[in-house]
Amino acid sequence: MSPPLTSRNPDLARIVKDGYELSILHGHLVITGVPYVNSKREIRLGTLVSDMSCISGDVTASPVTAHVAMWAGEYPCDGDGKPIEKFRHASTDQVLGPNLTVNHSFSHKPQDGYRDYHHKLTTYIAMISRHAQAIDKDVSAQTHRFIENEDPESPFHYADTASGRVGITNVMRKLELARIGIFGVGGTGSYVLDLVAKTPVREVAIFDGDTFLQHNAFRAPGAPSAEQLQALPKKVDYLAGIYSRMHRGIVPHAFAIDEHTIGQIGSMDFAFICMDSGTAKRLLVEHFEQHGVPFIDVGMGVELIDDDGLTGLVCITTSTPDQRDHVRANRRLSFKDGGKDNIYAKNIQIADLNALNAAMAVIRWKKHFGFYRTDPKVEHYSAYAISGNVIANEDKT
Repeated sequence: MSPPLTSRNPDLARIVKDGYELSILHGHLVITGVPYVNSKREIRLGTLVSDMSCISGDVTASPVTAHVAMWAGEYPCDGDGKPIEKFRHASTDQVLGPNLTVNHSFSHKPQDGYRDYHHKLTTYIAMISRHAQAIDKDVSAQTHRFIENEDPESPFHYADTASGRVGITNVMRKLELARIGIFGVGGTGSYVLDLVAKTPVREVAIFDGDTFLQHNAFRAPGAPSAEQLQALPKKVDYLAGIYSRMHRGIVPHAFAIDEHTIGQIGSMDFAFICMDSGTAKRLLVEHFEQHGVPFIDVGMGVELIDDDGLTGLVCITTSTPDQRDHVRANRRLSFKDGGKDNIYAKNIQIADLNALNAAMAVIRWKKHFGFYRTDPKVEHYSAYAISGNVIANEDKT
């Protein structure tokens, strides 16, 4: 998957970070919502357009010679309603593509030319908008308004401006995996989905055969309505309906993992095991070990102590092709389905602990792919003790 041009080019990324309504349409840079004054001294909003002739492959160059800009709207005027003649170039309608027609063009070239596209577009915006701001100081082209993502290869319906505005887009690209799986989305798994859906993974496959019931509403992100609960949706369908609003690649699989379905899960780059069934967990672990898939198992062991409060552990176990032995040698995972010796059998789950368990797992996943820097002797098991408020890291490389 190719990252969008705005992430590959600092000048375009800076336009987005500064809050301008930038989109790339029919090979042109388009900034909408630019305030200007018309001949009646009314403030209107126009669209500034620049061609992208100064680009080599997917990298922008300084538009030293490409100093002409185009405009959709009435011809901009000064505060007295007189046309701004100093940059007038031509006035004729030109169709650049569907839903993109310009009415005028401008020509203004600084003595040393434009340093980059940010310099070019913001210079034109300043020359146009300052007359509108003289009438109303609150108008601005820096609206920070939502712009739909027009990159057909992006996993998102709209651009990840959170990464762009703080300069971590290139680091975020380390998470551009083809496919990951989340097995179990009742408690912790639903929070894992919430966090992973905000990353550029191409496909997030979610597996769970259960129905989303009333008790699930109290240990999952969001707030379903009574009507939604009465419809008895499958967990995967309910959650896919939410996160597909943001991420294009949320794929639900409404079946339980057993010996008949394990062959249907497909290939993946990483997996999160977020289920209690020991038999299903054993099938998944053996499958991932056989196929070289790294995975993280999550778990909580929470107990009620004589109505005096809850205590216990929140754990994650990481298994990679480079380190597998600790899973069984150190008894990090339980493959039991119930019984007095299984600390997970009571299945006490609290939303804040589910969220913590998911955050621990996702942070470790991001460490695995280099998003977060980590100690060379990275841990493969972490346990948070509730009562002591400490995290123990063990099974290091």
